[in-house]
Amino acid sequence: MTSAPLAARLSIPSGPLFFPVTAYGHDGAVDPGVYREHVRRGVEAGAAAVFACCGTGEFHALVPEEFETCVRAAVEAAEGRVPVIAGAGYGTALAVRYARLAEAAGADGLLAMPPYLVTAGQEGLLRHYREIAAATSLDVIVYQRDNAVFTPASVVELARTEGIIGFKDGLGDLDLMQRIVSAVRSEAPGDFLYFNGLPTAELTGLAYRGLGITLYSSAVFCFAPEIALAFHRALNTGDDVTVNRLLDGFYRPFVDLRARGRGYAVALVKAGVRLRGLDVGEVRPPLHEPAEDHVKQLAQLIDRGYALIEEGE
Repeated sequence: MTSAPLAARLSIPSGPLFFPVTAYGHDGAVDPGVYREHVRRGVEAGAAAVFACCGTGEFHALVPEEFETCVRAAVEAAEGRVPVIAGAGYGTALAVRYARLAEAAGADGLLAMPPYLVTAGQEGLLRHYREIAAATSLDVIVYQRDNAVFTPASVVELARTEGIIGFKDGLGDLDLMQRIVSAVRSEAPGDFLYFNGLPTAELTGLAYRGLGITLYSSAVFCFAPEIALAFHRALNTGDDVTVNRLLDGFYRPFVDLRARGRGYAVALVKAGVRLRGLDVGEVRPPLHEPAEDHVKQLAQLIDRGYALIEEGE
């Protein structure tokens, strides 16, 4: 176990960032035992951190009591080997409540997701995230996507805010990200962290690496950690031959399949976990299960991905 500050523990990309799915039993209730096993397997496979109850973990579908149960289970499964970061979201008051539940459950940090429904101005967004950061002793990573898009000046202010240590980009505007990185480097120098948070972030890994952003979330790690680790090693050692082989043969086809259904960024990943032998249940509404043919195609893609990493050995 280590008590090093969260930013230091995350700054060296030792492996992909693991966003586990949330396990439900056949009655639809959260299954802490299966969830704990899912997290344990991911940590032992080489994840650099566990991001519990975030987007892939269906944060939107969990009531506060279920959220706290899952975060606590993730902390127990991780056993201090890697940090556990929990999601927090909705309006400011609820986000603060989730933040405090995460702290009580033993989390090491927070991923602060966009506020619910409203489209706020920069001043309101800054106030929202500052209140989350002030609510607990946990370090906060701010997630840019959807209705929470920041100007470079606003990210400078985030970087100057005590308790906010990083910025996860789920928007994919590389011009904006370059301006953000430059502005923070010039006006708030320090160890501020950046994360590629796009769905199937491996597909844009080369582009983000060009900005100096090497930390990224990997949904594929949930169901095919060996493929995700092979890609991660290749990306971070400059082995672009392997990167491109996996992009062409596995990741691009996976993204094409993911695009065939709304909500597949979660539902298809959960199907992948089940295909690999861990019964984590189905997604909760309003998400829906992938079509049977799409699950068959996913199984074939997984086999192809493993064959591709064997070719490179």
